[in-house]
Amino acid sequence: MPRRTTSQRLTLFVATFILSACSPSPPMTETETDDARPNFLFLFADDQRTDTIGAWGNPYIETPSLDRLADAGFSFRANYNLGGHHGAVCQPSRVMVNTGMSHFRVPDDMSGARLLPELLGDQGYTTFGTGKWHNGRESWLRGFQNGTAIFFGGMSDHTQVPLQDRLPDGILGKDREDGFSSVLFADAVIDFLRGHTDDTPFYAYVAFTAPHDPRQPPLPHRDRYYENRPPLPANFAPQHPFLIGDPMVRDEQLAAWPRTEEVVSDQLAEYYGLITHMDEEVGRILDVLDETGHAENTYIIYAADHGLAMGSHGLLGKQSVYEHSQRAPLIVVGPDVPRGESRAFTYLLDIFPTVTALAGVENPEGIDGHDLSGIWLGERQSIRDAIFLAYRDVARSVRDDRFKLIRYPQIDRTQLFDLVVDPDELNDLSEDGSQADRLAQLTALLETWQARMGDEQPLIVESPQPGAIDLTGAERTVDQWQPDWIVEKYFERTP
Repeated sequence: MPRRTTSQRLTLFVATFILSACSPSPPMTETETDDARPNFLFLFADDQRTDTIGAWGNPYIETPSLDRLADAGFSFRANYNLGGHHGAVCQPSRVMVNTGMSHFRVPDDMSGARLLPELLGDQGYTTFGTGKWHNGRESWLRGFQNGTAIFFGGMSDHTQVPLQDRLPDGILGKDREDGFSSVLFADAVIDFLRGHTDDTPFYAYVAFTAPHDPRQPPLPHRDRYYENRPPLPANFAPQHPFLIGDPMVRDEQLAAWPRTEEVVSDQLAEYYGLITHMDEEVGRILDVLDETGHAENTYIIYAADHGLAMGSHGLLGKQSVYEHSQRAPLIVVGPDVPRGESRAFTYLLDIFPTVTALAGVENPEGIDGHDLSGIWLGERQSIRDAIFLAYRDVARSVRDDRFKLIRYPQIDRTQLFDLVVDPDELNDLSEDGSQADRLAQLTALLETWQARMGDEQPLIVESPQPGAIDLTGAERTVDQWQPDWIVEKYFERTP
């Protein structure tokens, strides 16, 4: 009997789900329980905006593999990274994914916390990791039994990524560099999937470094979007109108001030090229999952660590609490997952308890996340009524189903947006006298969420800084990871 493709099996899943809803399922036997434990394949992008998936409404980007997942599974369209306490927002984001806890409670190296792969491994799962791990070698070794092409760092030239393999004796081998990051990580998990022939369930973690800069997709993918350019973000601006933390954080130095439409257009084309190239590698992984027969009993989770500005609000990075920077894709595909989507508020830290629930593993005490399976099963419409966001001591935010408050303690500034009519956060209502009660209500809600998440940052400071700033002509420093053509194009070329 030929193996079913991912699309075919997911059609069967939906039909099975409908039938099972009409009649009670018999209890599993002891043998069935062991054999039926599901596998997990976690695909994790780096710096991917939620508006860069074709199936989610972007007609300018080519993402057939991500579309394949979205068309077959369940999309969480209001998913967020809670924030970060320094410019490398990816570190705390990955802490929250792997511990299910707020980054206010767990250090970046995740010491003192139980990791998701560690927990699954203790329950008989075979665990495998490849790609980016920006949280220290000790935590990786504690979490994963197997792994190749592991990158311990935040970023690198995509063609010169220093990689290590876990050797049979449990130690990490010497560094190696031998190809493009997305291809190497896909190759690693493909080898694992083909080699996993026993009956133990597996948890495979694939953390791409794309589409994080350097924005250096292979030339065909770069040219594709130079020739068919995506539009600039609706909230594009030459500069941010006031100070947000460190205006010279590395991400923001990747283009001169004021931002020009030409430069942002080029960088968007390069960014889209990285996503499409990564998408091709995701497709290779999904094909092998089908070919090996693992797809029948595997939950696929696709997510990113956070978003990215890419010209929105005059910014390039993720160091803010605007929607474009802290929302993150989340798609789940699997045996009982129907095709659909939800606007329920979710966090990346919800992935942890969702996986443990599906695996039948008890959660450690103190996690902040919630199991999301009840949403795709139709058992509940939401799990929280608001979203709280935080960046360093710079910004705090809370939003409900319509309004979003942002508080900047260090410059004594507040923003208020009506996201229903103003999803791009362009029209600040904080000075509108008719919104005084709403400001007070949302501020109280913000303080409640701070206490819930362990955040002790005061919303008012004794000596606020001036908020005015103009970076026109500011000197920039190129980092060591940018390839020569990017250095020449964006740092050395005279405007």
